[in-house]
Amino acid sequence: MAGYPSGGEQQMCAIGRALMSRPRMILLDEPSMGLAPQIVDEIFAIIGNLNAAEGVSFLLAEQNARMALRCARYGYILENGRVVMDGEAKAPAENEDVREFYLGIAQGKRRSFRDVKHYKRRKRWLS
Repeated sequence: MAGYPSGGEQQMCAIGRALMSRPRMILLDEPSMGLAPQIVDEIFAIIGNLNAAEGVSFLLAEQNARMALRCARYGYILENGRVVMDGEAKAPAENEDVREFYLGIAQGKRRSFRDVKHYKRRKRWLS
C-alpha cells in the first residue's frame, strides 16, 4: 500500500517508518528527488522539526545543494567519492567556488548550467 501514494507522501511514509525504531540518526538519500518544490519545502521542514523536537540527526545525500545547506548545521562537499570541503553549513554556502559550481551563482548573479559546466578556472580545493 505504501507504494501507491504520491512521491511526497512516500517520502513522509519512509521517514515515519524509520522513526518507529527510535533512531538517533536517519540517512536520507535524495529526499527531494522528483518532488514538486512545495513538497520539497514541506519535507525539509519536517526534517528540521524532527531534528529540533526529537533530537534525531539526519545525514542527507542531496543534489539540491541550496536546500540541503539551508537546513543543515554541518556540510560536506564530495567529489568523486572524496571529501573536498567540510565545515559549518554556512562555510560551504559562502565559498566562491561552491557558489559557482554547485549553486550556479558567480560574481553575485545567477548563471546557467551551460555557462559553468566547463570550468573556466580550476577548483581551488582540488590538488
